[in-house]
Amino acid sequence: MNKKFLVAVVFSLPAFASAGQCQVDVASSDQMRFDKSVIEVSKSCPTFNLTLNNSGTMPKTVMGHNIVIVKKSDADSVARDAIAAGAGSEYVKAGDTRIIAHTKMLGGGEKDTIAIDPAKLQEGEEYLFFCSFPGHRVMMSGSLLVKK
Repeated sequence: MNKKFLVAVVFSLPAFASAGQCQVDVASSDQMRFDKSVIEVSKSCPTFNLTLNNSGTMPKTVMGHNIVIVKKSDADSVARDAIAAGAGSEYVKAGDTRIIAHTKMLGGGEKDTIAIDPAKLQEGEEYLFFCSFPGHRVMMSGSLLVKK
């Protein structure tokens, strides 16, 4: 295969974490962006670890970021409830069973890792991840895909 072609193909792929890997690092910043728009979780993983790293410099009270994972059908209501829960709850409603997993709210320079049990995710179900800090979801969201 032509090396130039291979390089072009690799650099044209969307930012995602592929199935078969049992961990992923996601970066966020003060520009309200995740560096991944798709995360693929393999059902073959006994546990899937997701690490969020906020490379920004602002405190979490001003530009905090987290990752909340939900079924797509629950995203709007979970996001509304998260905002209503407020800063004291890090914009995550306590005990919300619709939330599959979530990181802590992070300020600049902080990171958090969560473990997800792939056995609890269903192939064919649509899942989303998003930041629940007020106003961030529009720019900070993506798809979580479950693969064999």
